[in-house]
Formats: sequence, structure tokens, C-alpha cells
Amino acid sequence: MIVDERTVSFINSLDTGNPQYLNEIEEYAKQTNVPIIRTEMQSFLKLLLAIQKPMRILEVGTAIGFSALLMSEYAPKDCHITTIEKYEKRIPLALENFKKAGKEESITLLQGDAADILKELTGPYDMIFMDAAKGQYIHFLPDILRLLPAGGLLISDNVLQDGDIIESKYAITRRNRTIHARMRDYLYELKHTEELTTSILPVGDGVTVSVKNGE
Repeated sequence: MIVDERTVSFINSLDTGNPQYLNEIEEYAKQTNVPIIRTEMQSFLKLLLAIQKPMRILEVGTAIGFSALLMSEYAPKDCHITTIEKYEKRIPLALENFKKAGKEESITLLQGDAADILKELTGPYDMIFMDAAKGQYIHFLPDILRLLPAGGLLISDNVLQDGDIIESKYAITRRNRTIHARMRDYLYELKHTEELTTSILPVGDGVTVSVKNGE
């Protein structure tokens, strides 16, 4: 937890919640240890959707479809979402959740490695939500920038690693050092590339919001 737990609990206690079908998917995710976006991140994402009003969204990392469905619920009526997932065991459940919610026409799931799929996409996408393997964000970035038009939003979740991002690499377990280094590189690129204006926020497990510069 990167923000005081009592503060987060108080903020979340004011949340107005989601439709029941999203609550059921969220409860399933908690019971089966499937990672989904936290309550405070859900609220922040709803705000960004209300501000941006995107008609085309790209999501990298579907899991069981919770965040795609959340975005579809709160985005403009005719918004279309393309989401990418490579973990074969979760894909059937995501597709089932889309069908149950009546969202088969508004959400397209692309199965496979995002590194390969991103290269084949043409875009543009008004909003891109990165919520996949954290160590791959830096490798996805060139294609993400290509797919994002001027004024488009790039949202990257889980960037502060429960606060570990501020630690020396020697304080990180050896198996997590590569991810730690790559995320630091990713954050540096987001803040220093001339193509983006980026803010890093301690929401959930850390989120960046980047706007593609240009006319």
C-alpha cells in the first residue's frame, strides 16, 4: 500500500459502486486471486472516461474482462474497446463475461502476445490502458506511442509496485530486480519523452496519466 490504509479506506467508503454484474466479477476475482484494478483506480478511470469521452479504447491486459467491462459501462455509448490477453486460461472466462454483459459487439478480445499484436494494429485509439505484465511496459511503448493520436490518453496501472519502486535495486528480491529496473526506465521515458506530458499519481498501486502532445 503506497497511501495510508485508513485514508484509502475512507476514500473508498464514499465510492458509489458499480452495476451488480461488475460486483459479481470483482468478487470472483478476489476469491480466485485474479488481479483486477482496485476500487480507487476504478473511480479514477471513470473520471478519465468522463473527461476524455473516448470512442476507441485499447487495453493491454484483459485478465477476466473486469476493466474492459468497467470502461465499456462508463464510456460513451458507441465506444469500442479492443483488449489483448495471452493467458489462455483466462480468455474463455473473459469472453463469457463479455457475453453475459451483452458487450460482445462493443468489446473485441485479441488473443496472443501483446508485443506481436501491437505491431499489427493501426489505431488510432483515443485512450490506451496498460495493465499487463509490468516488466513489458517499456517494450510496448514504441507501438503505444504510434497508436496514440495527439490529445490521446495513455493510462498505465501498477507503476509504483507497492512502493518498492523507490527502493534501491539491492533492497529488491533478486527475482524482481528486472521488473524493478524496467519500470524505472518506463517511468523515466514517460516523463522525458517530448511526445508526452505525464503525471505519476499514488492512486491504487500507482498510475501514470500521459497525454500525447501535438495539435
